[in-house]
Amino acid sequence: MNKSLGIILTIIGIVMLVWGGFSYTKQEKVIDAGPIQVSADKKETVNWPPYVGGAVLIAGIVLLVTAKKT
Repeated sequence: MNKSLGIILTIIGIVMLVWGGFSYTKQEKVIDAGPIQVSADKKETVNWPPYVGGAVLIAGIVLLVTAKKT
């Protein structure tokens, strides 16, 4: 169990360090006047600090190293 969790955390940590975040587009109503509606696409960005990816990567490596061999 710890070995598989370590592998997953290691992969997630590497991905977090490489990409550093992601962005998505959402529609937002600008005007809503009865039957007339105007909407605009708004781009949102989610970023995480590099130390979070590093911490996840280190936790994954620690779990891999300390996992008992079965």
